[in-house]
Amino acid sequence: MEKLLGEFSIGLFFWQTILFVALLLLLRKFAWKPILNAVNDREEGIKNALDSAEKAKREMANLQADNEKLLKEARAEREAMMKEARDLKNKMIEDAKSEAQEQANKLIAQAQASIETEKKAAIAELKSQVANLSIDIAEKVVKDELSNKEKQMKLVESMLGEAKLN
Repeated sequence: MEKLLGEFSIGLFFWQTILFVALLLLLRKFAWKPILNAVNDREEGIKNALDSAEKAKREMANLQADNEKLLKEARAEREAMMKEARDLKNKMIEDAKSEAQEQANKLIAQAQASIETEKKAAIAELKSQVANLSIDIAEKVVKDELSNKEKQMKLVESMLGEAKLN
């Protein structure tokens, strides 16, 4: 260190200081400004990218909310359509049941009317046969001797035994 102090020169020190200051000015102008500008540009780019990412995130949230809304609307529409289809199916079933019931009632009424008609015809035929049998019995009774009551009764009983009702 003593050697450095012993060889110290003010002129050399002056020129070294001027060169150092010139070097600092040159570095400031040609190195630090571009480096700082590059750092600032990079910082601005990162800030813009973050802003864009945040904006994209908000848009995605909005789109997701819209998608959820559309999905809910679609589900509600589907449920409405399903309910309408079920109601239509039930109505068709009820209509078919009521139509079948009406047809059954008509068939039952026709069958009852037919039975009633056949019953009346059978009763009329039965009355006719009874009348014919009564006339036949009366003829046979009249033909036979009318004086013997016991004989008449036997004759009536034998005729009734012979008569077959259809």
